[in-house]
Amino acid sequence: MRIAIVTDAWAPQVNGVVRTLTATRDELIAGGHEVLIVSPDRFPSVPCPTYPEIRLAFARRSTVGGMLAQFGADAIHLATEGPLCLAARAWCLSRARPFTTAYHTQFPDYVSARTGIPAEWIWRYIRWFHAPASGILASTPSIRATLVAHDLPQVRHWGRGVDLAAFHPGAAPHPALGHLPRPIQLYVGRVAVEKNVRAFLSGTHPGTRIIVGDGPARAGLEAEFPQAIFMGALFGEALAGAYAAADVLVFPSRTDTFGLVMIEALACGTPVAAYPVTGPIDVLTDTVGAMDDDLDRAIAAALTREPAACADYARGFTWAASARQFLDALVPVATARAA
Repeated sequence: MRIAIVTDAWAPQVNGVVRTLTATRDELIAGGHEVLIVSPDRFPSVPCPTYPEIRLAFARRSTVGGMLAQFGADAIHLATEGPLCLAARAWCLSRARPFTTAYHTQFPDYVSARTGIPAEWIWRYIRWFHAPASGILASTPSIRATLVAHDLPQVRHWGRGVDLAAFHPGAAPHPALGHLPRPIQLYVGRVAVEKNVRAFLSGTHPGTRIIVGDGPARAGLEAEFPQAIFMGALFGEALAGAYAAADVLVFPSRTDTFGLVMIEALACGTPVAAYPVTGPIDVLTDTVGAMDDDLDRAIAAALTREPAACADYARGFTWAASARQFLDALVPVATARAA
């Protein structure tokens, strides 16, 4: 099958959307499919206001549509709600071409956190964008329920995976973390207001707080919490080593749809502490993590979980299974085109 994926999120961005799309592309190609990625690096772009790491591409409907037509796509997937996917959406609708979309992030909550605009105002745009899709791919039951509650019923499941070759209990602990006061409490992800990192850094549980990642809020938080250690973005063995050296991964976000870092940490044998919100409630069990409205209590409970149980649980999340779910969601698209 020729599968076109249009996305406003792509390398060099570092986030869960990009990791999910990259892993999915690789699995699809390994399965014998042809994949076209239409991404911002192909077009002139400008930095996104308040988030310059994200590039907003300038692309006409005819340009994006020409790429899809030349590729001869059997199925078209629009991964994000940004300018490139808007152009692709307009082209598909003008030619009665079916397409799927995905709800990767709590976009209304993110925009509200950054701008103060009421989230319900943003939901009007979300409903408009996704309504014509043949299917909306979502990673958890909670997100399915959220979409259905906002009059978007055509939801299909698309789970997530973890690279078990990179993240595993045998990973060598990061040498920079070996002699720090225990327990080592780790945060991994964007350092941005919507990730609620301040809630983690404001905690009182004894030990060392480590921040892995970068983002627009880093400078302010680093100045406000000098006792915390900010390591910047880590990748590959270094990231696995950070997970392996930590005693607990703390996931303070209240706005994520899934949270890939949770299963990466679990795969390394590191339990997770989080709030009982969308994302953690769909991913964690009492065996591998703890959720509480008091993050310090969640951390204390998570520290009692067994590393072996965490690693065993994470083995149930594979990118191969995720890619099969993605393909299953595309089947009605290909069928509709043939009809």
